[in-house]
Amino acid sequence: MLVKTFGSAVFGIEAITITVEVNIAAGTKFFIVGLPDNAIKESYFRIESALRNCGFRMPRQQVVVNMAPADIRKEGSAYDLTIVTGVLAASGQIETENLDKYLIMGELSLDGGLQPIKGALPIAIQARKDGFKGFILPKQNAREAAIVNDLEVYGVESIKEVAGFFNGDMQLTREIVNTREEFYDSLCNYDSDFSEVKGQENIKRALEIAAAGGHNVILIGPPGAGKTMLARRLPSILPPLSLYESLETTKIHSVAGKLAAADALVTVRPFRSPHHTISDVALVGGGSNPQPGEISLAHNGVLFLDELPEFKRSVLEVMRQPLEERKVTISRARFSVDYPCSFMLVTSMNPCPCGYYNHPEKECTCPPGAVQKYMSKISGPLLDRIDLHVEVTPVNFNELASDRLAEKSELIRERVIAARNIQIERFGDKPDLHANSQMSPQMVRDICKIDLAGQTLLKKAMEKLGLSARAYDRILKVSRTIADLAGSEEIKLEHLAEAIHFRSLDREGWAG
Repeated sequence: MLVKTFGSAVFGIEAITITVEVNIAAGTKFFIVGLPDNAIKESYFRIESALRNCGFRMPRQQVVVNMAPADIRKEGSAYDLTIVTGVLAASGQIETENLDKYLIMGELSLDGGLQPIKGALPIAIQARKDGFKGFILPKQNAREAAIVNDLEVYGVESIKEVAGFFNGDMQLTREIVNTREEFYDSLCNYDSDFSEVKGQENIKRALEIAAAGGHNVILIGPPGAGKTMLARRLPSILPPLSLYESLETTKIHSVAGKLAAADALVTVRPFRSPHHTISDVALVGGGSNPQPGEISLAHNGVLFLDELPEFKRSVLEVMRQPLEERKVTISRARFSVDYPCSFMLVTSMNPCPCGYYNHPEKECTCPPGAVQKYMSKISGPLLDRIDLHVEVTPVNFNELASDRLAEKSELIRERVIAARNIQIERFGDKPDLHANSQMSPQMVRDICKIDLAGQTLLKKAMEKLGLSARAYDRILKVSRTIADLAGSEEIKLEHLAEAIHFRSLDREGWAG
């Protein structure tokens, strides 16, 4: 008897429906064809054990399983439930009447229980597009898939429930999630706040500018000055995610298997902080079975690289193209996948190996040339993509002991949103452009115009401070953001001066 069930394969953050054909005929062996990987070939042992432990029988005939389209490679153990449902139907143990109305996915345990799968959200979206009535999957993934409207989602815990459902002996409980309510209830729900940071007003101001224009930042200062603490609070002043951004971010985390069972949506901007021992593949994504990397998991949020010079140079260099294009393409011989990676890069570092170069109180103990050698670990092209260079100084005792409450993230975020709204209006005819940091050189010339006094100031700054040519466009972009924060249509001298102040590493002689 021939029976068809339906599963799905995930490529990048999109899904493709897979038809699983099961045919039982005279013979004795079990075959799986259609470009399955080893995990799928091993499913026979999981299926046989699960059926036996749940009171079903494994057919002692020839079972041929075909996964179509046959030219697409199928990977992972998530097809176990799709295959076992087909085997039960083909052997007459469950009814076949409604099989074609549901997409079925799940990994089997030997006792017939189900393990969670990756990519439930993109699979559910594709199931709705393809006109399926419902989606049956492990209970752990049910909330994630249920945010898709007009699709019945049923979370199950074992194959007994699936068999009972198709035989009409059992009613499954439909998982229902109010997407908008879920989204708005936990929007901007951050654990940390800028009001907890004592002092460091100059650094807070720099991060406010960065958040307002989507600029990349590098924080340079001695150990214990608060670089990491400040960076971790940056998402709390970024504009809230839109529902579209939330869904897009959730799809990436779903594919990577990073969503908890209790989560349906990613409602706050991601903050990713990989260790400096990370490999280039783990950072940008890839592998034999391509998975999104840290830069994609930080999509619509912040990627924080602590102790930047400690990262391998090859790891840092692979970020250069994704920083510009805001997507990364993983290419293989037979296919390629795209992962979005529009993130703010925030990095921190000590100014030298001992950490106390330019410290107001402690003396640097590094030998001559060590500071320059330490700084040279970061390439010029990477620094070229960082708009704000911020020197962080230690907080003195009086500020630490003060009871004065600092400004809350909520108040800073309101100013950032106002500046972003100005930019949204400015780039209204360019849907791919959202912030000042994304402007092309030609747009900088057209939008960031300065008067004669401003040109004179910028010329003197570049000559006296020894600023490099690459700093020119960056200064104009940042000054445009500062003007937006001030609600000014024109870039004034004070906006330009503040932007020049945040180009420390471009100054000749900064590193000795």
